[in-house]
Amino acid sequence: MSDRSERSLLPNGLRDGLAPEAAHESAVLERLMRHFHSYGYDRIDPPLVEFEENLLDGVGTVMGPHTFRLMDPVSQRMMGVRADITPQVARIAATRLRKQPRPLRLAYAGSVLRVRGTQLRPERQFRQAGCELIGVDSPAADAEVIELAAVALRDVGIARLSVDICLPTLVPTICDMFGLDRTQVFAALDQKDASAVAALGGEAGALLMALLRASGPAKTALEKLAKIELPEPLAIERTRLEAVVARLQKAVPDLALTVDPVEHKGFEYQQGLSFTLFARGVRGELGRGGRYSLAGKGDPATGFTVYLDTILRAAPPPAPERKVFLPTSTPDGEGARLRREGWVAVSALSEAGDDAAEARRVGCTDILRDGRIEPLKN
Repeated sequence: MSDRSERSLLPNGLRDGLAPEAAHESAVLERLMRHFHSYGYDRIDPPLVEFEENLLDGVGTVMGPHTFRLMDPVSQRMMGVRADITPQVARIAATRLRKQPRPLRLAYAGSVLRVRGTQLRPERQFRQAGCELIGVDSPAADAEVIELAAVALRDVGIARLSVDICLPTLVPTICDMFGLDRTQVFAALDQKDASAVAALGGEAGALLMALLRASGPAKTALEKLAKIELPEPLAIERTRLEAVVARLQKAVPDLALTVDPVEHKGFEYQQGLSFTLFARGVRGELGRGGRYSLAGKGDPATGFTVYLDTILRAAPPPAPERKVFLPTSTPDGEGARLRREGWVAVSALSEAGDDAAEARRVGCTDILRDGRIEPLKN
């Protein structure tokens, strides 16, 4: 392999962002952030690297296996490169912003780095954006973050969006109530293996089978859930789910809602109603969110994170950009005027024998001739 080829090689899961995709990603990100702000979510900017004990505290505990670690040469303390931004927002809310009035609405965006990718997301470095609503434990708060995530994604052009709502605390609660082995139950439910669930037998097996069969479109799922006799703590979660779905159907009536009461994968730190965002025909999830509690302070919180790499696969491609070429004969001030008008104006740096050919070579679509912009002919 040549030295040049060696220098262009990157580790697995990492890539260079090139034009026009890099500009498109930034434009989509800024559009999302403007939408978050329109709902009252103020942007914060946590650091890329933190001391390990802070980064992996509280809700960040589950990110330990995904986190790159390094030694800080100044303090001689271990640091971690963030693998998720939500734990950082939780830390800021519980410390720097602990005296701010609740509810606290925070938005964020930035890159994260993970030790390894997954089958659905092989990328190890990607951008996240999201919102956290802190200090309120109510169906209204749960519905607000789902509504905000959905309408923001629609605003960047994503069609055929669906939201899958789950209650990741139901199955662990049932396992604890009936003394079931969580690993065995989770394995059966992850595979949607009805025979393995039924084999659990007794009241617990019957209850889990009923919940497994209650998955599907929200209207049908809620009708099935309403017929299940649930212990009190689970019945409370069902009531919240019903209230959230009702609010969403009013706020975003054409949003596709599904319910999977036994889904739990990827919701390790969620402590209540949670959700995943999908676009039909697009590989991987657009984002996910749910309810949790801040470490230390214990404030109730809910929020979501969306993933820019998946969003770009679902969003329409950027419109071709028009660029005007300015030959060396262009009068002073013309370039500045055109840029104020919104043009991308590329100035010639030396005399060209054929201005049109030079304009095409540098990627321009138009050329300035005698004070007029003319499209270049192919």
